[in-house]
Amino acid sequence: MPWFFLAVTVVGAWFTFNAYLPARVRGSLTGPSFLAGWLTSELSSHHFAWQLIATVFFVWAGALEAWPGWLGLGISLASWIGLFGLAVISHHAAPAIELALEDGLGETYRDEIEPEVAKAMERPLRPGRRLIPFLLLDPEVKRHADIPYAPEHGFRGLLDVYVPKVGAQGAPVLFQIHGGAWVISQKRHQALPLMLQLSRAGWVCVSINYRLSPRATWPDHIIDVKRALAWVRNHIADYGGDPDFIVATGGSAGGHLSSLVGLTGNDVEWQPGFEDEDTRVQACVPFYGVYDFTNTHGRQLHDGLIEFLQKHVMKTSLETHRKEWEKASPLHRIHQNAPPFFIVQGTHDSLTPVEEARLFHRRLHATSQQPVCYAEIPGAQHAFEIFHSLRTTHVVRGVERFLGWAWSRELRRRAGGLQAPNASGSATTNITT
Repeated sequence: MPWFFLAVTVVGAWFTFNAYLPARVRGSLTGPSFLAGWLTSELSSHHFAWQLIATVFFVWAGALEAWPGWLGLGISLASWIGLFGLAVISHHAAPAIELALEDGLGETYRDEIEPEVAKAMERPLRPGRRLIPFLLLDPEVKRHADIPYAPEHGFRGLLDVYVPKVGAQGAPVLFQIHGGAWVISQKRHQALPLMLQLSRAGWVCVSINYRLSPRATWPDHIIDVKRALAWVRNHIADYGGDPDFIVATGGSAGGHLSSLVGLTGNDVEWQPGFEDEDTRVQACVPFYGVYDFTNTHGRQLHDGLIEFLQKHVMKTSLETHRKEWEKASPLHRIHQNAPPFFIVQGTHDSLTPVEEARLFHRRLHATSQQPVCYAEIPGAQHAFEIFHSLRTTHVVRGVERFLGWAWSRELRRRAGGLQAPNASGSATTNITT
């Protein structure tokens, strides 16, 4: 029993250590390191609970009758201190988000949020969600499921619409694009904490599917996204949404696609058969996105992404089709008419490097005529906000304030009879390096 207890404590301590220093080099440990670090950093209190329960059981069973048991107990204590540190770091998301908003929008940005918008945002998050982090339902929100926007694509051509159960009229719209490396996942797997909270605050949220590789070949993915956006523009009023105020968001591959949506509004090359539809958005919130397929500036940690894209997504060589790869890269589509952006990235992301997000922010901020916010979330892994956690709560609240600011600005513009800005431009061929 003492030796078994020691082995269990070593495993628990590795989970804690890995949350601080996840593997960022290419290899067989990349996936397990991400998964372990993701769950540990977001659920540190849950990990403490299972480690404590296991320790009590082993001590009761006689684990301290020999020196390996005492060594295991010492390792457990060190692991618990580390888990407490992870919880403390999670709290740092709040000031990081606030600093990003003040830097991008101005220190008095809260004063620019209309009173009725601020009041809707003041509603507390649903209690108990951090205790049961995967409870991704809300009795105040109604989901209209499996609505076809591209029926010929079957399940991949469906979307869901989330609305306040009390109803909505002329509500701002969130357009959510799921991630999954362009090859996996679906519309009900991501961004639910954000969508549920926004729907409770009066927003209408849309979550879409799109065709996935390897069956699909780029640009099938972005064409589907824009087709879904055109459907939203034409039909969201039937669900209480405002078709003239749509914000694109998504994480990972969804962060890549939402950024492209924000930067390539009305690009007819990616609107075959619906060239006349308006596919601009009024703001964009990408989470831990991929911003440069070409790795021109060497910000990616290794060549694994390029090899993956060549084989499964682009299905062309970067060397021989560089122009097409650049068109698929948000970093190369930056222009001055981009809409307001709020870029969110974790410092400990082991799948999409923080260095690339920093570069995208710098280039966009230097070029765009609209505000660009960038929040680097301390200790956050990839996909950190897809279930409820302390860090998720802080980030959702911050994104909600950014969206409240953007919607308030739009309401003031309409009240003043001003012309709408060229929200996302028409960067059909604009390539920047």
